[in-house]
Amino acid sequence: QVQLVGSGGGLVQPGGSLRLSCAASGNIVNIIAMGWYRQAPGKQRELVATITSARYTNYADSVKGRFTISRDNAKNTVYLQMNSLKPEDTAVYYCNAHLMTTTGPVYDSWGQGTQVTVSS
Repeated sequence: QVQLVGSGGGLVQPGGSLRLSCAASGNIVNIIAMGWYRQAPGKQRELVATITSARYTNYADSVKGRFTISRDNAKNTVYLQMNSLKPEDTAVYYCNAHLMTTTGPVYDSWGQGTQVTVSS
């Protein structure tokens, strides 16, 4: 079994910063890609950023230049550094991963979500 545990959310003022972390554990052989998605109240879940095992990154236009995704392969952990936060970044942030395990591939494994609130 695979488990993703996210952390680092909280309340921050506009213009502030937060760093999210997500650690994957279980019978993992390698992580193909990891990413962050978010869902604001009344809205659909949307992609924020993804990173592959080769560290190719992809960002939503709304966060380009403000957010940075990175990963530590040795720790099976992905990070999301969020700077210049705006009220519209308020959402529950979910970690996502595509992995190869000892029993085969696992696609769209999700973490439990962490709340990010940007408000003065």
